[in-house]
Amino acid sequence: MTDRIQLEKPETTAKAAPRLPIPQLAALTTAAFITVLTEALPAGVLPGMSADLHVGESATGQLVTVYALGTAVSAIPLSVATAGWRRKRLLLAGVAGFAVANTVTALSLLYPLTLIARFVAGIAAGVVWALLAGYARRLVPESLRGKAIAFVMAGIPLALSLGIPLGTLLGDAVGWQVTFTVMSVLAVILLAWIFPAVPDFPGQSAGRIQLATTARIPGVGAVLFVTLTFVLAHTILYTYIATFLDAAGLHGMTGAVLLVFGIASMLSIWFTGAHIDRRLRGSIIAATILVAVAAAALAIPAHNAALVYVAAALWGLGWGGVPTLLQTAVAIAGGEAADTAQAMLVTLWNAAMAGGGVVGGVLLNLFGPNAFPWSVLILLAPTLLVITGARRHGFPVR
Repeated sequence: MTDRIQLEKPETTAKAAPRLPIPQLAALTTAAFITVLTEALPAGVLPGMSADLHVGESATGQLVTVYALGTAVSAIPLSVATAGWRRKRLLLAGVAGFAVANTVTALSLLYPLTLIARFVAGIAAGVVWALLAGYARRLVPESLRGKAIAFVMAGIPLALSLGIPLGTLLGDAVGWQVTFTVMSVLAVILLAWIFPAVPDFPGQSAGRIQLATTARIPGVGAVLFVTLTFVLAHTILYTYIATFLDAAGLHGMTGAVLLVFGIASMLSIWFTGAHIDRRLRGSIIAATILVAVAAAALAIPAHNAALVYVAAALWGLGWGGVPTLLQTAVAIAGGEAADTAQAMLVTLWNAAMAGGGVVGGVLLNLFGPNAFPWSVLILLAPTLLVITGARRHGFPVR
């Protein structure tokens, strides 16, 4: 009987499939959720913040810009400076930064102080974003790394499709200060969750990896180029979608269109998580084509509601998985320098987001809102060329 048991045990172990560590990954998903929600929340409570801070709504809108600026300027320097830090210590520091910054934002009625708090929140975002994908990959075996990153990145569409509307409703009901206080409380709860549940990992023991060295790693440059052009294309259209719809005679449709976009993005995240480990290259090509088709549909002069909703669905299906696909691709290409490569991606991502607002404004003044879909098509053409050309590194054929 003993011999039989000893023979059967290895067979049982061999059949046991590895599973995702849900509690640990869910903590990272919550960190992504807080990061995106903290960034975009002022847009949902803009009138109330503007009145209480005694500044115009355009000035209040810069609270989003200064957040992105804090992330863009800090991600790479902080990643290099903290390369040797233990990863859990760095993650806790980033989440604590959210707790402090959102608390100051909730209590401040001084516009300059609020700007500083938002910049600090952006710095915290730079720390957290540079960690999340690498952390997720280290929590699971190689066969589950894509799924793990997809699980964590689900925090992005959750924040956009659920967090922002709920935060806006709460702000309208009880005031924007309460909304930011809830964000602080959520960050404190996350700290208490990460501390016992999420394992620690060492930093880069071989010393800091230089940015130029990381950029020269085969495939990293291709992924960073795609990040810049793809995010810029998306942001131009997303930022000015209300303006575009109004000009097309589709007044009052913005909320419904973005809801369709958000639901489709959630489906895209699910599909990406199911297929990314085997079909990363095919998925990013399909995502690019879907967004391009959506832009082409919006570029048709005779707009109608049905066509716009179809375009929004295709746009969401294409875009939803892009953050996961690009972070996974740069982590694979970066290898041991994955954290530094992630920091470079985060910097370019936020630079493209800030640039999207500027470029979109220039296009609006020069050519009008009908230029937005065409700008997406123009930017996605070289994006697709680089993706298809990076067959060996960056987006390799498997």
